[in-house]
Amino acid sequence: MASLGVNPSRTPQGPGPGAASSGFSSPAPVPGPREAEEEEVEEEEELAEIHLCVLWNSGYMGIAYYDTSDSTIHFMPDAPDHESLKLLQRVLDEINPQSVVTSAKQDENMTRFLGKLGKNLTFHFACLPQIGLEISKQRLLSGNYSFIPDSMTATEKILFLSSIIPFDCLLTVRLVLGDKASRRLRFTPIPLLIPSQVRALGGLLKFLGRRRIGVELEDYNVSVPILGFKKFMLTHLVNIDQDTYSVLQIFKSESHPSAYKVASGLKEGLSLFGILNRCRCKWGEKLLRLWFTRPTHDLGELNSRLDVIQFFLLPQNLDMAQMLHRLLGHIKNVPLILKRMKLSHTKVSDWQVLYKTVYGALGLRDACRSLPQSIQLFRDIAQEFSDDLHHIASLIGKVVDFEGSLAENRFTVLPNIDPEIDEKKRRLMGLPSFLTEVARKELENLDSRIPSCSVIYIPLIGFLLSIPRLPFMVEASDFEINGLDFMQLREGLTLHSLSHPFPDQETLLMYQLQCQVLARAAVLTQVLDLASRLDVLLALASAARDYGYSRPRYSPQVLGVRIQNGRHPLMELCARTFVPNSTECGGDKGRVKVITGPNSSGKSIYLKQVGLITFMALVGSFVPAEEAEIGAVDAIFTRIHSCESISLGLSTFMIDLNQVAKAVNNATAQSLVLIDEFGKGTNTVDGLALLAAVLRHWLARGPTCPHIFVATNFLSLVQLQLLPQGPLVQYLTMETCEDGNDLVFFYQVSDLIRSGKPIKPVKDLLKKNQMENCQTLVDKFMKLDLEDPNLDLNIFMSQEVLPAATSIL
Repeated sequence: MASLGVNPSRTPQGPGPGAASSGFSSPAPVPGPREAEEEEVEEEEELAEIHLCVLWNSGYMGIAYYDTSDSTIHFMPDAPDHESLKLLQRVLDEINPQSVVTSAKQDENMTRFLGKLGKNLTFHFACLPQIGLEISKQRLLSGNYSFIPDSMTATEKILFLSSIIPFDCLLTVRLVLGDKASRRLRFTPIPLLIPSQVRALGGLLKFLGRRRIGVELEDYNVSVPILGFKKFMLTHLVNIDQDTYSVLQIFKSESHPSAYKVASGLKEGLSLFGILNRCRCKWGEKLLRLWFTRPTHDLGELNSRLDVIQFFLLPQNLDMAQMLHRLLGHIKNVPLILKRMKLSHTKVSDWQVLYKTVYGALGLRDACRSLPQSIQLFRDIAQEFSDDLHHIASLIGKVVDFEGSLAENRFTVLPNIDPEIDEKKRRLMGLPSFLTEVARKELENLDSRIPSCSVIYIPLIGFLLSIPRLPFMVEASDFEINGLDFMQLREGLTLHSLSHPFPDQETLLMYQLQCQVLARAAVLTQVLDLASRLDVLLALASAARDYGYSRPRYSPQVLGVRIQNGRHPLMELCARTFVPNSTECGGDKGRVKVITGPNSSGKSIYLKQVGLITFMALVGSFVPAEEAEIGAVDAIFTRIHSCESISLGLSTFMIDLNQVAKAVNNATAQSLVLIDEFGKGTNTVDGLALLAAVLRHWLARGPTCPHIFVATNFLSLVQLQLLPQGPLVQYLTMETCEDGNDLVFFYQVSDLIRSGKPIKPVKDLLKKNQMENCQTLVDKFMKLDLEDPNLDLNIFMSQEVLPAATSIL
């Protein structure tokens, strides 16, 4: 700032960074790399919302939703759904939207369904007028999408969007009229179905435009940022309800230990997700959570994941895995940066983060080109990470002055990029004398009653002329000065804008650079998708290496699950010793396994172990077992008693019924059902009767009976033979033995009651008894007279040695 007059030292506290005698202010403190990353993540979590548009017509469901975390629209192709709308319920459970949008002229079933949800959930419902097909198409084609280059013509834009969104809804059918000899043919377009998917997309765009999601405070000409369209499918998915996720501890949220986050912050507790989540970037963690919420029985997808994990488990590939893990640490929140660019809210740190992300992606590409191209993921990264990344990195590296930007807290460019910018910076170096000259000339042109003035320069705003408020300045018109625009009154000083001596070329250059980056947003989105997939598989490989997991096998011919020496992935980390157990169910034998045993013998752990190993295999992870073979499992249902929330009486009774009813109504021949302590806390007779009724209902299906594991203390179920006899039912027990007055648990499952097989105890637990039995048997051998002609060794072996062997081996 330069000033002339009687008060040269007085400085107005104007807007912006402020001004000092040198013309520059002390820049605001810039957070370090780690602080900037944490701030970015917190902002992402605060802004994350999902807005869903759903239409149901003629038995087909059209769904589209907008995710503010990545500014992307996801859509699902038209899928058949029953009148009960189970598919829609599954989508709602998975994405948890904040808003649900539908047509005002919706089907009655949809109206009733959404009405019931509104009573229990807090998301917002909005009804739009009838959403027509043609207007939805026009809305989609006329949208302003930053990922479509401006160089595209209208026709090219239509072709580009048509390659993503299937607009065609007519099928040309050839009809033969008359006899075959005449061969009179007519081609008639017959609509296959009303394209609810396109209408749902159009309705979603209309809702976003009305509510101005994410741009509520922006100018009206600023549209909602849309950085891409993505298709999502619910085919080949395994049905797992929220109760199962809870009782198996697949996810477990706990209050954050920090006093600053105790009200709103949550952290992952001891859970399967918690021990497997070793992802390096935030979007890898998001993808891992998505895989956990979408387990699949698509064998091609599962084996492709396992191939990558197995590759990184090889000792010779450990160094490569560690290098890729480090490179993934540079992959940051690209969608958030692109969204800020679209809204012209780019921060100084965004350019540095984007630069590191692009170079990290190039490092991943170069590394994957040296890896076996027979693995699909390596081939995709090597091919899809195109030269556009080099172009983006080159532009940013040659234009952006990172040190200068951080020092001045604004976008600055390197020297020798633009002669006008270089000249501007040269003149700014002599800003004090320059401002003094400007202030002198302005004072000569002002009213003679004005004793002094000051000139302030604020980057991105320009030059402001500050003059003292005179006594005659009372009305608004008194502040007007020819050639100047009055800005504001501050502490006895009036601020007026001056013409900018030189335009801010750096802002224009930043805008041009943003356009170049946004035009290549597609490759950046592809980088995020493939890098997050690699991040997840590296995390699963690291866990498999540390915990000794093995690769599961998938066999559509195996109707069930076979596990050899399986372990509970969470319990084995908490207990000093853990006894593995094997499991086999499938075919027409042993589809219903009834497990009995005293309390604390390991029944619940065994059931959870079976469920968790099966779940991990359906996610595409290695599993805690020597061997595991998974058949065509399409659902997992559980009702496992939780000791943390014991409630006696009718309430527990009703919870049992509701949870088991889900499995009764939805389980198929490929479903896995885990039931533990059914009816605990209720009348014994009622609980026993209901348990027997449920099992008999499933057994009546015969070969289509689900795979059921039942742990119970109702021994009368076995003693009274309440279940029909046959190969479908198998009775198991948890191994125990008495050691004096103590009951020793072996935590192993034995088919004891029906088969009469002897129990094989764990060797370490009965070493003393084993030694005594061995000594007794040795003494008998020593007393033998081998020269005695009446000695029969066969009788001695069968009557003395073999019975003793069962207590020794």
